Amino acid sequence: MGIILAIDIGNTHASIGIYDGNKLVDTFRISSDIKRTVDEYGILICGFLNHKNLKIEGAIISSVVPKLGETYKEALNKYLKIKAVNLSYKSKMPVNLKLDNNKEIGADRIANATAVVKKYSLPAIVIDFGTATTFDIVDENSDFIGGIIAPGLEIQARALSQFTSKLPKIKIEPAKSAIAKDTISAMLSGIVLGHKCMIEGMIKNCEKELNAKATIVATGGYSDILFENSVIDYIDKDLTLLGLKELYYLNKD
Repeated sequence: MGIILAIDIGNTHASIGIYDGNKLVDTFRISSDIKRTVDEYGILICGFLNHKNLKIEGAIISSVVPKLGETYKEALNKYLKIKAVNLSYKSKMPVNLKLDNNKEIGADRIANATAVVKKYSLPAIVIDFGTATTFDIVDENSDFIGGIIAPGLEIQARALSQFTSKLPKIKIEPAKSAIAKDTISAMLSGIVLGHKCMIEGMIKNCEKELNAKATIVATGGYSDILFENSVIDYIDKDLTLLGLKELYYLNKD
């Protein structure tokens, strides 16, 4: 096994993991900007790799921004001479997609489901805190049976500021209490604690439909600020990258 790139392109940024075999040796992030050219992305990636003195033999890309996925593929081909694996619902995977329309599933969610099958006991629910907060549900047979998509924390905060005349922009951080005595604290209570209550309630609904207790795994940028003393079993910020690494070796040929 050589050194590979696992690239998860989201709406806000791309998370890039460098794997040496099964070991995640480093990560870095690049903001998602569809105006950047192939050359710009190629130079950014090469700059980091040259700084670390790393030679890459392969890569896999998942992208929720199709245009950016193509830009990254071209950049890797031009600057690193690598033909990246492009993850999709057609790829080989250790989960069975059991959706009404498998074409609709995001590649990042396939990566999350793959990682949870490889690392945790089933059934399992992965909650990914990105621009949207997504739930991916895998049953005891490794069937990806469905999920949930809700507005993420940043979207909620931005919406309150944008669509009201007096509410300010705020930084997402833990809420100190449910009952707030100032505007920012009240917004954090509604957004953060409200989001936590939504998630805990949806987990109960999902487990009722599964007729089983599920392993609950949280990943993504805000996964560690919401859930002290909660129903979350594990916080695994590199879960998506792990899934991508596993899928690379299944699909590299």
